[in-house]
Amino acid sequence: MKEAFKKIRRQKNLMVGGIIALLVVVMAVFAPWLAPFHPIDHADLTHSEEPPNRTYLFGTDNQGRDILSRVIYGSRVSLSVGLVCQGLNSLIGILLGLTAGFIGKRWDDFVMALTNIFLSIPSLIFALAIMAVLGPGLINIFLALGLTNWAYSCRITRSQVLSARSLDYVMAARALGYGQVRIMFTQILPNIVGPILVVATLGVAGAILIEAALSFLGLGVQPPTPSWGGMLSQAREQLFTAPWISIFPGMAIFVTVLGLNLLGDGLRDILDPHTTRQRR
Repeated sequence: MKEAFKKIRRQKNLMVGGIIALLVVVMAVFAPWLAPFHPIDHADLTHSEEPPNRTYLFGTDNQGRDILSRVIYGSRVSLSVGLVCQGLNSLIGILLGLTAGFIGKRWDDFVMALTNIFLSIPSLIFALAIMAVLGPGLINIFLALGLTNWAYSCRITRSQVLSARSLDYVMAARALGYGQVRIMFTQILPNIVGPILVVATLGVAGAILIEAALSFLGLGVQPPTPSWGGMLSQAREQLFTAPWISIFPGMAIFVTVLGLNLLGDGLRDILDPHTTRQRR
């Protein structure tokens, strides 16, 4: 146990990324207690576009709402989108990649052809097309992002299954009479979860970025619900007169995505010893 902690502490990317991710989670969970004001109801036009001060640490927007409170509550939207969407992506990708790599034959050819189609189209373009049909809203974002970005998880899972299915422990499971489903989910999947976890962590960051882009374009979470992308969109007209309105939600997106990417990079170093040796 001590050696494991020492190994984690040596990974600065993992430590920094983990701390940032933990802070975002705490901010989202305890938003009602951390926010100094209500993000929607507390609107005072007599204090509109006030620069950062002792009362409003991040300043106020054009409706007199506290930006700090809105940034804190906006973390709930971003985190929920990242986790739910990547959860759906991982579920689809793991099921398809696991079965394609283990069963092979025509099913493998079909899954790989479908994966190549999804990889050839940028996720944002796919999401824009789906949102144009379904309309804006948080549930539609879950569907648009959760059903279109599974190709990376599928590819990684399939490649790991192809490497593992001929190993001794799989052969032993076959000799003991285990069925295909039992071998896939009890023998192979637990032993390939490391690379999948890294891809999932990076996928959460990607989903947060795409959600911010959709909200910026008016296709995401609708006002007055605070979201970081929506706050950036509303701040476009005050970019030069009141830059703090856009700076703080932009910094929230930047720091969150950076932290998740560092976390994913650190997990890769921990779970892939070959990468660690190469960097040394």
